[in-house]
Amino acid sequence: MNPTAKRQKSDGYVDEDHVCKEMKGSGAYNFQHNFTSRVPLAEQMRPSDFTHFFGQEHVLGQDKVLRTLLEKRDIPSMILWGPPGCGKTTLAHIIAYQCKRDNQEARFVTMSATMSGVNDVKDVVKIAKNELASFKRRTILFMDEIHRFNKLQQDIFLPHVESGTITLIGATTENPSFSLNSALLSRCRVIVLEKLNTEHIVAILERALKVIGAKTVKAGEKINFTKPGDKIPRVLIDEATVTWLAEMCDGDARVALNSLQLALQSRDQDSNSGVILISLDDIKDGVKRSHLLYDRKGEEHYNIISAMHKSIRASDDNAALYWLTRMLQGGEDPLYVARRLVRAASEDIGLADPMALTIAVSAMQGCQLIGMPECDVLLAQCAVYLARAPKSREVDSALALAKKCIAEHKGPLPGVPLHLRNAPTSLMKDLGYGKGYNMAHKDVTHLTYMPKGLENMDFFGSSSN
Repeated sequence: MNPTAKRQKSDGYVDEDHVCKEMKGSGAYNFQHNFTSRVPLAEQMRPSDFTHFFGQEHVLGQDKVLRTLLEKRDIPSMILWGPPGCGKTTLAHIIAYQCKRDNQEARFVTMSATMSGVNDVKDVVKIAKNELASFKRRTILFMDEIHRFNKLQQDIFLPHVESGTITLIGATTENPSFSLNSALLSRCRVIVLEKLNTEHIVAILERALKVIGAKTVKAGEKINFTKPGDKIPRVLIDEATVTWLAEMCDGDARVALNSLQLALQSRDQDSNSGVILISLDDIKDGVKRSHLLYDRKGEEHYNIISAMHKSIRASDDNAALYWLTRMLQGGEDPLYVARRLVRAASEDIGLADPMALTIAVSAMQGCQLIGMPECDVLLAQCAVYLARAPKSREVDSALALAKKCIAEHKGPLPGVPLHLRNAPTSLMKDLGYGKGYNMAHKDVTHLTYMPKGLENMDFFGSSSN
């Protein structure tokens, strides 16, 4: 096993200066041992300190509270919540390296809820108690994918976090408000991490390219390595390709790095120069937009459907079409989208354009008949029609007031007035059921159709149109 592989196995990280020295010291860069490694490039490139941690300045920037606490090794129990590839595991990796470097102060244990159970956590806690009692050394437990534990299983952490036996760092892509135990949340600080922007991904890719001995060049730039002492780069890749990859990975650094590795693995070395040329086509061949962040059962599902509905309400046909397309491209059930469009047709357009409801129902029936992918244009046509239609929330607002009137009524709900009741039997007629009723307009008969005590209630007069 080469020295780099040993270092990866023992520490779980790659130091770029160390790796570069090993590769250069060998006299020739070893393509086989680096690009076809069983360890993904994203895993190899995890930094061991904040020097090469990019993004999340809102919580980890200089002088931020969390950054200060981590640098002082005063690590609180926390839940790291963010989308895939934003740096949750990398942040835990940095903390683990700090603990390893200062091994007299704390020990770091890594677990994943996808492979571990409650009994495994109990074993960790048992050892943690012994470490604390015998060596005054605290234990930091990193639980990846913590939302995979159900809320009853999450109770295993409560007494030990409360007593300080363990410091818990949980990582999740799911909204903690829905997926985590409220008692556990009250004992941990929730750290919200955001998608990485293009500049952050470019910086991460450039760091990886430096480690593997690559050189980025501008389009049309002529490369000349004839000067004495010039080092022939291992890989050539133009800046536009790096930027394109950063833009296409949807803020996911893991996707970006592993896509780069895939392109390197699939590209043959030039037989003359030994230099690997990576073109935009090489990257495009391995990158597909199948990684779009969209979970049909998660929070993003509700975020995007809400965005579409609100875009329709605001008459923004462009935005409504965009969010609709995001859902369909992410694999959303077209009938779910169609049902929401039917609701919008009545809730936000209503009587201003009664035809909107007919169109929405027809679109839903069309989706049932032909399915995806053919029904996408039906949904698009419906969404655009609803966005452009005149809006009226009169009925929806009046319905809300009617519900409020019933829910907040004091005492028993009033009965139906006698003249509005049906009288199918002679006994009912004798009791006055239906007496005085006729089909003329209320302004002619002066009959009341609201129950007693609510005769002057007007849901439409005070509703918002």
